[in-house]
Amino acid sequence: MVEKTTETGRESAGQRADAAMTASELKAWFVREVLPLEAILMHFLRHNWRDASEIEDLRQEVYARVCEAARKERPELAKPFVLQTARNLLIDRVRRVHVVPIDAVADLDALGVAMDAPGPDRNVIAREQLRRLQSALDKLSPRVRQVVVMRRIEGMGRGEIAQRMGITEDTVAEYLAQGMRFLADKLYGEAPPPGAGK
Repeated sequence: MVEKTTETGRESAGQRADAAMTASELKAWFVREVLPLEAILMHFLRHNWRDASEIEDLRQEVYARVCEAARKERPELAKPFVLQTARNLLIDRVRRVHVVPIDAVADLDALGVAMDAPGPDRNVIAREQLRRLQSALDKLSPRVRQVVVMRRIEGMGRGEIAQRMGITEDTVAEYLAQGMRFLADKLYGEAPPPGAGK
């Protein structure tokens, strides 16, 4: 059962209404049920939040919300409760980020400023990054480059790539790993191109 979040941050995924806890019970429950879920929670937060510098703060806020809600009603199942709490926190954060005062919108309209248009410096940086990426891609062997482009740019699955190229999925995985390693080294260091003889 998953319900909407209230302003107080109280979550309702799997809660029991008659299960208030004392401070010592809360601490024991938290250590036993919630802390072992930290890896899952961190994976969820990293996967769903772009700003990596905020992940630790988000984790702590999830823990605070979980404890606050559990003080009133102990969740029957900790995992769905923690993940729902994290999801609701991220939704709250996104809503806060997208709230713009009406005065600010009126001022921007009066100025005729395009809010989403990148500045000239960002255009130059983006063009340079694309040029470097294209140069690095051109240094890959044709087969490795084809796998990287099909997987990372066109978004094709490994099975589909293997079928189109007439190779095994293991070979696709090997080419992809080689190509991505080389691109990372080329863009952030130097390395010889993989698969030079392929």
